[in-house]
Amino acid sequence: MKRIDRREFVRWGVTAGSMLAFGGAPAALVRASGKRETKKKVIVLGIDGLDPDLTELYLSQGKLPTFAKLASEGGFRRLKTSLPPQSPVAWSNFITGMDPGGHGIFDFIHRNPKDYNPYLSTSSVAGGGKTIEIGNYVIPISSGEVKLLRHGDAFWQILERHDIPATVYKIPANFPPAPTKQRTLSGMGTPDLLGTYGIFNYYTTEHAELKPDIGGGEIHDVKVIGGKVDARLRGPGNAFKKGNPDTYVDFTVFVDPVNPVVKVRIMDQEFILKQGEWSGWIRVAFPMIPTQSVPGTCKFYLKQAHPHFKLYVSAVNIDPASPALPISTPESYAQELESKFGPYYTKGLPADTQALDHGVFDEGDFLSLDEDIFREDRAILDYELSRFDSGLLFYYISNADQRQHMFYRFIDKEHPGYDPILAQKYGNVIEDTYIAMDRILAKVLDKAGKDTLVLVMSDHGFTYYRRSFNLTTWLEENGYLRLVNRRQRDAAFPGNTDWSRTRAYTLGLNGLYINRKDREGKGIVAPGAERESLVRELAEKLEAITDPATGQKIISKAYIASEAYHGSYVDEAPDILVGYARGVRCSWATPLGKAPLELFENNMEHWSGDHCMDPDVTPGILFTNGKITSDHPSLCDLSPTMLHAFGIEKQAGMVGSNVVEFHG
Repeated sequence: MKRIDRREFVRWGVTAGSMLAFGGAPAALVRASGKRETKKKVIVLGIDGLDPDLTELYLSQGKLPTFAKLASEGGFRRLKTSLPPQSPVAWSNFITGMDPGGHGIFDFIHRNPKDYNPYLSTSSVAGGGKTIEIGNYVIPISSGEVKLLRHGDAFWQILERHDIPATVYKIPANFPPAPTKQRTLSGMGTPDLLGTYGIFNYYTTEHAELKPDIGGGEIHDVKVIGGKVDARLRGPGNAFKKGNPDTYVDFTVFVDPVNPVVKVRIMDQEFILKQGEWSGWIRVAFPMIPTQSVPGTCKFYLKQAHPHFKLYVSAVNIDPASPALPISTPESYAQELESKFGPYYTKGLPADTQALDHGVFDEGDFLSLDEDIFREDRAILDYELSRFDSGLLFYYISNADQRQHMFYRFIDKEHPGYDPILAQKYGNVIEDTYIAMDRILAKVLDKAGKDTLVLVMSDHGFTYYRRSFNLTTWLEENGYLRLVNRRQRDAAFPGNTDWSRTRAYTLGLNGLYINRKDREGKGIVAPGAERESLVRELAEKLEAITDPATGQKIISKAYIASEAYHGSYVDEAPDILVGYARGVRCSWATPLGKAPLELFENNMEHWSGDHCMDPDVTPGILFTNGKITSDHPSLCDLSPTMLHAFGIEKQAGMVGSNVVEFHG
């Protein structure tokens, strides 16, 4: 699951303007930190969202010959995902060998128990730094710290301590990058230049509106006057001015009166776009003070020139040539890649699922962008494989995840959003993506020698998402949560909650919290027997809920965190993790703390495939050229497995174990 930046969630992201660093060292060839030449090597291909059921189907049809070859030489197993099966949680399990009780990541969204205010789970800004005020300007004299909130050592940090080199490309849940001298580039969780998970801009002469509860974009009503459109692009807040006002870059679009073509002029650049054409990377710089600006990069897409003008501009990415926020270790690694390939996508998960759900994109527009992302990743993979000669290489691919989220409705004829006409055109997208992953694997195996352990894994699988459940509504209807004003059911969390009468509340996609006296700022439930009794009562009732429209049980299991997790951070976790049954997920209103009148809804969004359910419903995959020694390997086992390949024992706190024997 990657789309948690619904409208209110933008407020909860990191604020780019308060943590900008200007300039950067010139690019140079960057070596991984470890200097020891290792005879045995490890390549890990992380394919987000690859599902075992679909993999087995395509294997049986002979469509994945490279995967079949790898399975015959080594092994293939379903890979137990995290609880809950959300991407930041799952990748943190993989990175640390711990479950959420050890690494402290429980959801996309956490909350401060003292005031209930939510924040993104994996990163934060610790303090705004010291400043002095001169007139209208606020001059920073020390910067705030961008902090990674995941606990526990990453496997590449452990390898570094043993002098073993590692390159880790776009691993999720690692922004800002964990401290290391190894080559790492942050992936999912890396914000755009605004400090959000991605805000697109759409400029149009045709009236358009964003759908409620779906964030990720801004609509700009524009006019064509005298054959041109004057517009501006919003940048980060100006930390040098009082009130942190937004910054902007102006641009002009000249529209050909006859042909479907435009010329765009922005800063000192001009370029031509035909209808249906993407620009290359366009560099922009947002002015802060006369001597300082913040660089970024973006792409323009001309959707239509006539009769209505429709121009899409991607989220403004951090410029890897001069990163305004930390995205790599060492800092020069991001610059090295830029010097070889030019600007590249730095925002985590750059495929714009929000633009498709809002109707700004159609399916073809979305695929054209995602294919561009895939081309870039393939090129950088070729580069990293060409110079890989020692230690470990981890490489991440996002496309299978994003396309399954948006195109699952074309392979599920019972989905409420199934369209047989569109299914004829796009029904093979998911299958074709799996076949493309097979070709990627072939590249990896061509590079891997007999002394190279190859692991191909996914963090979770996928299934259909047909029905939504409003968990906050259920809590309110059953007396566990009270609203201040029942007429304002769409008010976002936490303002409309009457904490003096609320015993339980939900936040995020799978978490349910007890309003505890010993933890929450306005808690009313006593620790010990009262809390324990309430947890058991809620778990039993949740598991008994059925959907009146289908008769289906909607929650397979309500997991009690104190029984499921291990480690120092169990008490910070939600008290209950809700494991939804196949085809059901929490509504988009639930993570925002809203309580719509209806308890159930049909899912009519393009976002039609998902995995934030019971972990038993959406396991991942594990392929390897070694012998898999466990019938039920899990994500937590892979970090100890990678360490074992280099003769390193698993570390204290790890709950996983080595599950692959490989002798080379």
